[in-house]
Amino acid sequence: MTTSSPSTRSTAAPANPRSRVITASLVGTTIEFYDFYAYATAAVLVFPVLFFPTGNETTSLLLSFSVFGAAMVARPLGAIVFGHFGDRFGRKATLVASLLTMGVATFLIGCLPTFNEIGVWAAVLLLVMRLAQGFALGGEWSGAALVATENAPKGKRALFGTFPQLGAPIGFIIANTVFLVINFALPHPDGTAQRSEEFLTWGWRVPFLFSAIMVIVGLYVRLKLVESTSFSKAEKSGAIRKFPLGEVVRRNGKQLVLGTFIMLATYVLFYLMTSFTLSYGTKPTLEGAAAAAETAGTAFDAAAYVPGLGFGYTDFVIMQIIGVVFFGVFTMLSGPVADAIGRKRLLIGVTIAIIVFGLTFSVFLLPHADPKFTGALVQAFLVFGFLLMGTTFGPMGAVLPELFPTNTRYTGSAISYNVSSILGAALAPIVAVALWAAGDGNPWLVGLYLSGMGVLTLIAVVLSPETKDVDYDDNIAAGATAP
Repeated sequence: MTTSSPSTRSTAAPANPRSRVITASLVGTTIEFYDFYAYATAAVLVFPVLFFPTGNETTSLLLSFSVFGAAMVARPLGAIVFGHFGDRFGRKATLVASLLTMGVATFLIGCLPTFNEIGVWAAVLLLVMRLAQGFALGGEWSGAALVATENAPKGKRALFGTFPQLGAPIGFIIANTVFLVINFALPHPDGTAQRSEEFLTWGWRVPFLFSAIMVIVGLYVRLKLVESTSFSKAEKSGAIRKFPLGEVVRRNGKQLVLGTFIMLATYVLFYLMTSFTLSYGTKPTLEGAAAAAETAGTAFDAAAYVPGLGFGYTDFVIMQIIGVVFFGVFTMLSGPVADAIGRKRLLIGVTIAIIVFGLTFSVFLLPHADPKFTGALVQAFLVFGFLLMGTTFGPMGAVLPELFPTNTRYTGSAISYNVSSILGAALAPIVAVALWAAGDGNPWLVGLYLSGMGVLTLIAVVLSPETKDVDYDDNIAAGATAP
């Protein structure tokens, strides 16, 4: 009988079983995006009324979106901190810490008093919790992407990189389904699918409190992980640096800039398709707002009113969920395509499609005489937009980590991903609302904004290298190879 040496055994078997890799990378980002969407939905439906009651709907919505965007400002700080520990001490503990931070902050949002109870301090506490969410998000995505791609079989890194990306559509569906179930379960004064008083009083809190259960499941899975062979080789070769941030800025500055702009159009599209469309789709039309004001016996200033499409909340969210199904399907399909033809060719094609899509907003998103025709066009818009979202978002789980060597991969991919969140996600809802108002309810300027961001992303993709054949085991540090 022969006995294999430890080194032979470690080479023959992966550090983590594939099922554990898939589950750990998927469950964490699902929770991350669930928490994120829960806040995004509440930022449209609840927080303007309960935390920012200014007396002006547009101002309240802008304030709510400003706190929503504040998390993006905290994300680069989280990327630096979690990236530092992830590149110095390993991926596992860092992922556990980021998930726990996110879960606690989300749970506490569900416990916050409102403006009527403690005044402006309610908004301050909401901002603090949102910053904590952003800080945790700064380290979550890149760690999950590294778990997936550093443990991927040869030639399937983009496929495995799509599993953390699937957390976005799955988290969206779970979060909005929870909101819909609560909304349906509560009584409505007029029998419509709009928010009820009970929903504003306590129903909105349930999705945030529910996140605690999901976090417990995620922690259980992640605590079973062991470090990847790529990180272990970097440790053994002495490639680990005491200050990964300085290393990545000094040696990989170009990759940081390219990675940031490669993600830009993805982020802008992502938040336009979720937050902005929910605001625009559920805000009453000019005629509907005038009729409501007449019924209530209040004055109505048509010249100052920014109209929307007038869909009920429930109806529009169901339309979004249908679109998000395409988001998930095309996220998965993008992985094998990127493995087959390369990341660069796929991203060039889908970015050009996003630029064209931005020029179609006035075609799809204007009300028509026949509400059914308007509904069909909006549904087509959501399907096509989310389809593009899946195709561009799916490969990012592999593209950004592949730009950096093992010893700075966590920090580099995290900074690129999260600095892009400031340029794209933090600004997108605010810019979109301002452009929506500037267009007097016509969203053509919002679409033009998306197309402009798409042009910047296209330039970055063209200037970036093809990373399909990068070898993680050899690419341990700048100028170094595996022993």
